[in-house]
Parts: sequence; C-alpha cells; structure tokens
Amino acid sequence: MANAHTVETKLLNYSHPAVQSFIAKRGWKTMPQDKATEQIYYYVRDELPFGYNSADALQASAILADGYGQCNTKGIVFMALLRAIGVRCRLHGFTIAKPLQKGALSGLAYLLSPSEIIHSWVEVYMGGRWINVEGFIIDRPYLKQLQQKFPQSQGAFCGYGVATLNFLDPPIDWSGDSTYIQKEGIVQDFGTFDSPDDFFAHHHQQLSPLKRLAFQIYARPSMNRNVRRIRDGA
Repeated sequence: MANAHTVETKLLNYSHPAVQSFIAKRGWKTMPQDKATEQIYYYVRDELPFGYNSADALQASAILADGYGQCNTKGIVFMALLRAIGVRCRLHGFTIAKPLQKGALSGLAYLLSPSEIIHSWVEVYMGGRWINVEGFIIDRPYLKQLQQKFPQSQGAFCGYGVATLNFLDPPIDWSGDSTYIQKEGIVQDFGTFDSPDDFFAHHHQQLSPLKRLAFQIYARPSMNRNVRRIRDGA
C-alpha cells in the first residue's frame, strides 16, 4: 500500500511532465535524499520568490509556471518535489493574524483581507522525526531589503510577510531542523493533514464573492508590485 505521505494528489501532481523534467534537470533523484531535500528547500525559498498567486489551492505544475509563491503555494511545490523523490511530508494548517501582512499588503488590498489569513507549513519526516518547515516563504533578497529598510529592528518583527522573534537572523537556513519565518503570527492551529488537498477541502480564505473578485482584479496585482518594489530596494 502506498504511504499517505508520499502519494501523488491532484495538487501534488509530481508526475506532470514539466515537474518531472525540472526534477531531472536538477538531478534530485540521483543524489542522497538529505542533500536533495536541502537543495529543494533552497530552490523553493530563493528561486521561487515571495509573491501572491491567483489562489491557494493550485497544482504544483501551475505554481512552478507562475515562478513565485506564498506560504500555501510554496508549500505545495515543496511537498510535490519532496514526494517525487520519495521523501515523506504532510501539511500543517493554521491561520495567521492580518497585521503580519501589513506592508506587503497596503491600501485596499489590506482592507479587503480577512482578519485571519489561511496559512500552512510543511512537516518533513527526517531522521525518524517530523520537522516543521516554514522558512522557505520569504526569499533571501526580499528579506535582506526588509532588514535594510528597518535597521532599528533588532529583535521581534511583524509585518511585510514576516513574524519572527529574531529579525536580524531568523531561523530560515537549512540544517535538517525546523525553520520558521511567520510562526509568531499564528492564531488558530488546525492540525496536520496528509495533503494540501485535504486541508483546502475544509479551510479557505474568508472572502465574500465580491471581495474575492476585487482581490483578483485589483488587490493581487497591487500586492505583487509592492513586493517587487521592496525586493528591488525602491
């Protein structure tokens, strides 16, 4: 029987030709799993930069084609790539407080957002235990610009997609242990799910149809422009 933490799902569509071709290009199936896991982590963190996709519940192949992501979509890609090389993983679902996104979201985009935003991290089974992986959400260039923008922030920081107790050196580098970048903004804990499909079947962003339409037409493009400006140091 297939392990529930390695099977392919609709969202984790790792047999898609584009996903398989990308994995082959990177050589992840031919290297030790711990090394491949580390490389996949840094790919998702830095080569798939922080940005807002059209939805949370997108297939991994579509997110790869977008070329950017946020907590939920980056998590889907991370899980799909890990399962494709046989690494066990699952999703842990939460909500985070709206102020965590302030700065990355501004104006109407911030007003349209619910007070609690659906969030997730990935749990990876390594060395006989589950580790929490959240530190891939914010790419290093974006974080570096935030640190330069707020040099007075020496300890805790909340905003611009970050919620950490150590803004100068948050635990986002891979060491085979848990990584975090938004953990301090968590409000509700929904527990673990075998797949993102299971999670999003029960939990979704609390937006009315009108607000959802306004988010797609106006807010999301504005948010992505804002994130790019920050990353570019503007």
